[in-house]
Amino acid sequence: MKDLLEIIAKRLVDDPEGVSVVEKEGQRGTVLELRVSPDDIGKVIGKQGKIAKAIRSVIRAAAIHNKEFVSVDIVPNN
Repeated sequence: MKDLLEIIAKRLVDDPEGVSVVEKEGQRGTVLELRVSPDDIGKVIGKQGKIAKAIRSVIRAAAIHNKEFVSVDIVPNN
């Protein structure tokens, strides 16, 4: 899942080098923390969060296929 999320995010942003994904264990499953440059945060969220919802849907569908629960958090990379 981590690699899939990174590939998707790098295609959306202007600074692909500023993209990183950190995998953490949460209470309900895996949490993927998508970190992007502050200038690119709007590109991965989209208008009214539509791109973020689409990214989360793709990752969730891939996780369900593997019988896992994965959520995605989007944060600026400092």
